[in-house]
Amino acid sequence: MKRIKAKGVEVVVYEPVLSSEKKKHFFNSKVIDDLSKFKKICDVIVANRLTNEILEVEQKVYTRDVFNSD
Repeated sequence: MKRIKAKGVEVVVYEPVLSSEKKKHFFNSKVIDDLSKFKKICDVIVANRLTNEILEVEQKVYTRDVFNSD
């Protein structure tokens, strides 16, 4: 995140568990708890793994999980 932000890219974090108003930022990045909103506003999604929830925006997803086995 630090490297991406250092290049001037706005980082948005999807985290459904952090729904408290106090937790709307993570390392000075906006936290979104609505997945459909997150998928709409992001140009690129960096994920640990490609899950069924983000398959519809697969063209935006970058992951190291090339075999969908992580």
